Amino acid sequence: MKEIRLIALDLDGTLFDNNSRISEKNIQTIQQAVAKDIHVVISTGRPYGGLPFEQIADSGIRFAITANGSAIYEISSGKCLYEEAMDEELIFPILDFLLARDIHMDAFINGKGYSPISCIEAGEKLNVPAALKHYITKTRTRVENLPLFIHENHLKVQKMTLNFFPDGKGGFTDREKVRKFLESNPQITCVSGGYNNLEFTRADVNKGAALVKLAQLLEISPEATMAVGDTENDLAILKAAGIGVAMGNAIPSVKAEADYVTSPNTEDGVANAIAHFCL
Repeated sequence: MKEIRLIALDLDGTLFDNNSRISEKNIQTIQQAVAKDIHVVISTGRPYGGLPFEQIADSGIRFAITANGSAIYEISSGKCLYEEAMDEELIFPILDFLLARDIHMDAFINGKGYSPISCIEAGEKLNVPAALKHYITKTRTRVENLPLFIHENHLKVQKMTLNFFPDGKGGFTDREKVRKFLESNPQITCVSGGYNNLEFTRADVNKGAALVKLAQLLEISPEATMAVGDTENDLAILKAAGIGVAMGNAIPSVKAEADYVTSPNTEDGVANAIAHFCL
């Protein structure tokens, strides 16, 4: 069995249960791994500001791969160690297309989430678990004009997250049209992070590339890493890691890519995976 020195954990659907809580068993097992000099890190589609700071305060987790790999942060200081973000030239034509659609959108910038004021009403229609809906609708800074806000403040966008609404016919309004539009652009990478959303970053950005970068910063071989996830935005990191672990609740493509399938997020799947490979 490989010696693991770095474990990367997705949040939603993985380390979190369905109420966005981390079980005591998961925390205790992470602490045991850290005590063995194993780096345990977060690997999430969320921005730095969306991390569960209170829940992981005593866990020993020091670093976070955020926004699908667009940025790596030291959690305690908020220092950004690495960033690959989208500039105005890339993001503005995409925003022009998206702002004409019936969707809820978030822009992750400098580790924070921003959303157009026009999306406030749209957020109330989101068909996601209550804890996730609260996170999406209550933790964003609302801006009147998102492109103007980006331009005037000379900002770059780490990631965009798009949430769609049921169309009454078993699908989601504008989702396929938006996906085709995004996938036709070779300068970006488009994936789903769960609940039929779409997320996009620069084309050379994903959680797997960020895992390799963080391992390099920590002087750890990629072969000595393990990653745990459940959705499409975790595929790259499961491929990049020495050991890729799918949650029991993961989508079929993630399970097919994984070296091991652990129990679901509601049954301490993270703790069970860490114990199996590291303890």
